[in-house]
Amino acid sequence: MSLLKYTVRRLLMTIPILFGVIFITFILSHMMPGNPFLKPGQFIKGNPEYVRALLEKHGLNDPIIVQFLKYLKNMLQGDWGESLIVSKGIPVWDLIKVKVPVTLEVGIYALIISSILGIRTGVYSAVHRNKPGDTIIRTVALLGVAMPVFWLGILMQYFLSIKLGLFPTIRISTIGYDDPIRITSFRLIDSLLTGRFDLAIDTAWHLVLPVFALSFLQVAGLTRYSRSSMLEILELDYVRSARAKGCKERDVINKHALKNALIPIVTIIGLRFGGVIGGAILTETTFNLKGMGMLFVDAVNWRDYFVINGLVFITTFVFIVMVVFVDILYAVIDPRIRY
Repeated sequence: MSLLKYTVRRLLMTIPILFGVIFITFILSHMMPGNPFLKPGQFIKGNPEYVRALLEKHGLNDPIIVQFLKYLKNMLQGDWGESLIVSKGIPVWDLIKVKVPVTLEVGIYALIISSILGIRTGVYSAVHRNKPGDTIIRTVALLGVAMPVFWLGILMQYFLSIKLGLFPTIRISTIGYDDPIRITSFRLIDSLLTGRFDLAIDTAWHLVLPVFALSFLQVAGLTRYSRSSMLEILELDYVRSARAKGCKERDVINKHALKNALIPIVTIIGLRFGGVIGGAILTETTFNLKGMGMLFVDAVNWRDYFVINGLVFITTFVFIVMVVFVDILYAVIDPRIRY
């Protein structure tokens, strides 16, 4: 099977997944107790008919399947609905365009850093198996896997921000700094592209703690995967043959062993992208970055159905795109999986 046919087949497989996510999210969000205009345990002030009139106005009194079909039709036409409470009257897509880039920026930076560090530490640990360096790396990796990202964020806020004053406690920029001209929607990159180096430095300074908190957990997990993959490859005959031929140890590790060990590692990196986005939501909530995470929490608290559905859909879409990209990359590296 050609690479093009394989790519088309993988893309077509995502359609029922996205439809299922939209349907399940829509049903579950409407099954939550209360509604956007009356939270559970809240007393109705004034005429109860007012709440019923609001529900009727937004079509929330219709049968659930009728509501879903209307929502799906509008969504296919580019209308994701409007926020009912969180940002009343603002189209959901306009909210997402502002909030999601913050989450993606933190998540992508953390993914890049964790991928580089995780692979290198895993390789070092495998090459120096059962030596002091390997023991230290495995111990730190175990702590990283067991440590919740929000707890690590709180610790760093307390010691590095409050006690030592080295980094800001919250926000993605200093109060009073204006926003750079929007090009990529990533604040740090846009600041560099527009020559606003003062904004770039300020943004990077604010991103150090949240990115480190998120990447540390990802490095810990990826280190273990990389070490395991390298240990398996290093025991194969062709690696021994390369050493027997007199190849330098550095070339044996980087050109022979690592190249083949990267095949499963690339897949793991793609699959962990969803965890990075989920972790970014917790991280930005801890550091008050006002991204997708805080919007999602507010939407759930206020039963803002359309915002919830939009956020879940865009998160799933980004994750699926990453998985498909990794599948295609894997097919390029190893053509056998196309068949």
